Amino acid sequence: MIPLIKKELHQFFNGFTGYISIILFLLVNGLYLFVLKDSNIFDFGYATLAKFFELAPWIFIFLIPALSMRSLSEEYKTGTFEILQTRPLTKWQIVSGKYFSVLSVIVIALIPTLLYVYTIQSLSAAGGVDSGGVSGSYVGLIFLAAVFAAISIWCSALTSNAVIAFLSGAFACLILYFGFNAISQLPVFTGNADYYIQMFGIDFHYRSISRGVIDSRDIIYFLSLIFLFLFATKKNLTKK
Repeated sequence: MIPLIKKELHQFFNGFTGYISIILFLLVNGLYLFVLKDSNIFDFGYATLAKFFELAPWIFIFLIPALSMRSLSEEYKTGTFEILQTRPLTKWQIVSGKYFSVLSVIVIALIPTLLYVYTIQSLSAAGGVDSGGVSGSYVGLIFLAAVFAAISIWCSALTSNAVIAFLSGAFACLILYFGFNAISQLPVFTGNADYYIQMFGIDFHYRSISRGVIDSRDIIYFLSLIFLFLFATKKNLTKK
């Protein structure tokens, strides 16, 4: 599995895909936090990274499917999937290798954002940022990226068309992230089942962890979703 991860990372960074993805992620967040009017922290007036942790999931909804769309669809299209199956790798190792290579790129993209924490800490005049909340939010972002990567890999395993894999991955991430919250706000559910419907959505558990409290129920939810989509991907490879 490790050689497969190295191969995938080499492909990401041998061209411009990995670099452009990371640069765009940092550029959009940097502009939103420090430049754009009404969203930058200077206008906000408080030492907080709340704006970053609100924006990052929406960028992930499109960034992660873009990184994952060729993972398996390109293998089908070029015929290299048959060659991959001749290697001494199980289906789980193939899926895990593809999955962790995408997740590694996301983690690499998040590392430079620690500079935001240092910047806010330096600009603060009243003791700095809430370290517990920031730590929890980063944990939440990593789990969020892990779930989106699993969903996107699954979508890539369904088709040989990378564009379709990207669109279906972005749509699936959007629905699972925000869809249940939107449904819960319908008048028919307000005051009755709205809270329980929200609990099915990724956004609910991401916001829960972002408060700085690591709840085992949130961890179990994220791990369950990751396993579910990776298992579905493995089953699809078996059919192929």
